[in-house]
Order: sequence, then C-alpha cells, then structure tokens
Amino acid sequence: MHILVSQSSGVPLYEQIVEQVIRAILAGELAAGDALPSLRALAADLRVSLITTTRAYAELTAAGWIVSVPGRGAFVCELDPARIRAGALERVRADLTRAVSLVRDGEHVTLTDLHHMLEEEWRR
Repeated sequence: MHILVSQSSGVPLYEQIVEQVIRAILAGELAAGDALPSLRALAADLRVSLITTTRAYAELTAAGWIVSVPGRGAFVCELDPARIRAGALERVRADLTRAVSLVRDGEHVTLTDLHHMLEEEWRR
C-alpha cells in the first residue's frame, strides 16, 4: 500500500489517509487480516504528525474498516461483500458528482456528451 498526501490539497491530511486506505481495501490491495504500518512508521513515512495518523486510524476503526490490537498493530477487518459493494458505489457516486459539477459549472459539456464519455470508458 502506497499513500501520498498533499499539504496543499485543501483536504485534511487524516482524511486523505482514510480515503486512500479505504480505496486500497476496496481495490483488493489490502485484504482482511493484512497489517497496516504502525502509527509512528506511517507518520514518519508521510512526514506528518503522529496525531494525524492516530486520527486517521481512529476514523478507520470507528467505521469498521480496520481493527487495532493493542501491542500488535492495526489490521484490515473482514468485510462482507455487500459492504464492499456499498463502499464502491459510494465512491463512484462521489466521482460522478464531481464530474457533473464540472459540467454544470460551465465546461460546455452536455449531459449527452457526459453519457457518451461514460459509455466509452465502460467499453475500455
């Protein structure tokens, strides 16, 4: 798993970490039982504070994506297929919402254009 954070993205660093870990789980890059980097190792690797990584792991734990075992570390939880599908659909909807917002904000792209682009991407 490779995580990149941007200080200038406008999205809080802990949210960037959370999003990327969830994407890695949904993409199958991280499987149930896989260990995540320690809080300190991740903080050092990303050059962020320990508070940032602690908050990210706390969010992931609260949402049921990972489990923290005292003295052992953090591990990916077993997820049921319905939850994985729901997470994937939620992320696709978020990406589609951003695309539609671009179109509505005067990018001179019609709904028909957007539909054709989606069909083209689907066929690839």
